[in-house]
Amino acid sequence: MSTEKFPASQARDGELSGIDGDLPEGKIVVVASRYNGEICDALVDGAIATIAAAGYPVELIPIVRVPGAWELPTVVRTVIDDDDVVGVLALGCVIKGETTHDEHINRTVASALMDLAVESGLPIGFGLLTCNTAEQARARAGGKVGNKGVETAEAVLELLRLNQKLAE
Repeated sequence: MSTEKFPASQARDGELSGIDGDLPEGKIVVVASRYNGEICDALVDGAIATIAAAGYPVELIPIVRVPGAWELPTVVRTVIDDDDVVGVLALGCVIKGETTHDEHINRTVASALMDLAVESGLPIGFGLLTCNTAEQARARAGGKVGNKGVETAEAVLELLRLNQKLAE
């Protein structure tokens, strides 16, 4: 994570964090929605750049595309069965429409991804934008609010480092 949001000065003696340290060998898989493609592509680009900058070769960052947000947990579940996978990013974008359909998808997908993370012990990054408008989504996919794909990748990398320390 960027030091601006989580300053190292907040750490106390004896505390463990994943802000720095070694990363495990293995694949970090990006599972991304095709729906709202322009926005999801920007999330994927930010995530890949962040993971690669941390030292992972691009060939160890496979991208798996799914039709929409609803399909993210099913494919994440399949991906985590690969022994070479050390972390996963789930990226997508749901924009509110005229009904409450978005609320049902967002809540269910979030819950399913958390269940998979707890069950597997693997870092699974939640990069699902849940916006009211396309403008809000663009602002979070590389616009004025940043790129949530980058933030999701940073969170997974931090958890991978922390897990390495906890394993020691």
